[in-house]
Amino acid sequence: MAKGRDSASWSAKAIVTLMAVSVLLLHADYVQAATFTVGDSGVWTFNAVGWPKGKHFRAGDVLVFNYNPRMHNVVKVDSGSYNNCKTPTGAKPYTSGKDRITLSKGQNFFICNFPNHCESDMKIAVTAV
Repeated sequence: MAKGRDSASWSAKAIVTLMAVSVLLLHADYVQAATFTVGDSGVWTFNAVGWPKGKHFRAGDVLVFNYNPRMHNVVKVDSGSYNNCKTPTGAKPYTSGKDRITLSKGQNFFICNFPNHCESDMKIAVTAV
């Protein structure tokens, strides 16, 4: 009988260990998330379109947009809106001046929708793997 109890005890410990490892693996991407401050000068401004070049982004990474909210904003848009510098109906601008936006897997597009700002390359396209 003692052998049976040891076997049950071992099984219970194995299950608890596997559950703990599973939880750690599920949160591994979150732990590895990076934070990027948008803009070469650390400020979201004109001619930002090239800023993502050479950087590697992952889903869950955070982009920080620092700017003067009286002069700029950030709007997450789709590719068509990005290419045409048009804010889609229902899109909600970020306006805090210190916005933190978590990247989704795939393409992520951001513009400033103040008049003529997007057309002055105040926009970025980021692909997160």
